[in-house]
Amino acid sequence: MDTRKGVQVALLLAIGFILHYITPPILFGMKPDFLLVMMFIALILNRGNYRLAVLTGLLGGILSAITSTFPGGQIANIIDKLLTAHCAYLMIKFLPTSLSKIVSAEIVAVIGTLLSGVFFLTAAALIVGLPGSFIALFLAVVLPATLINAIAIAILQPAVQMGQQAVSHPTSKQV
Repeated sequence: MDTRKGVQVALLLAIGFILHYITPPILFGMKPDFLLVMMFIALILNRGNYRLAVLTGLLGGILSAITSTFPGGQIANIIDKLLTAHCAYLMIKFLPTSLSKIVSAEIVAVIGTLLSGVFFLTAAALIVGLPGSFIALFLAVVLPATLINAIAIAILQPAVQMGQQAVSHPTSKQV
C-alpha cells in the first residue's frame, strides 16, 4: 500500500472521528455519522483499491466504536463499517466514470448511509437489542442521517478533491 494514500485515509478518518465525536445525538443517544462521510470520501479518492477499502472500513469501525453512545454499539459499529466499506467499494467500482464526481459521491453517500443504518441496526438488534422498533429507529435516525450525509458530502467531497489536487499539483515553484 502507498504510504501517502494510507496517511490520507488516516487524516480523513481523524477528521470524521472529531466531527462524529462533537455531533450531538438525535434520538436515544444516536447521532449522524460524519465519520461515515469521510470514509466514503476516502474510498472515492482511492477508487479500485480493495485492500485500502477494507482497512478504511476496519479503522472507521474502530473509531466509530470509540465514540458510540449506543448501548453495545461498539461491535455493531465495527460490523457496520466493514460491511458498508465493502458495499461502497463495489458501488464506486461499478458506477460509470461518465457520471460527475459529485453525482457519484451523492449516490455512494445516500445508498451507503442507508445500508450502514440497516447494518448497524440489524447488528445491534442481534447483539443487544434495540431501544425501540427497527422501523422507528430507521425513520427517526437513519433517514435524517442520510439527508445530513448527502448535504455533508456535497460540501466536503469537492473541498477534499481540491485539496488533493493542490497537494498533487502545486502551482507555485519551490525555491
